[in-house]
Amino acid sequence: MKKSYKIDVDCANCAAKMEEAANKTPGVKDCIVNFMTLKMNVEFEDGADVKSVMKNVLANCKKVEDDCEIFGI
Repeated sequence: MKKSYKIDVDCANCAAKMEEAANKTPGVKDCIVNFMTLKMNVEFEDGADVKSVMKNVLANCKKVEDDCEIFGI
C-alpha cells in the first residue's frame, strides 16, 4: 500500500534526514520525501498497520528534525 502525506519542513537537508529516518522505520518498505512539493510518499510493507507505522515515522523524524510535521496521520 502507498500513501502520500503533506509535510512541513524547513530545508532540503532536513527533508533528506526525514526520508532516511522514515526508511529505517519498521513497516516502511520505501519512503521518498520531496522538499519542493512538501510531500512524503510512503510504501508500506504487506500487513503493516498504517496508522501505527506513521506514528513511529513521525517520532523517528522528530529525533532528527524536531520541528518537522507530517499531516494526515
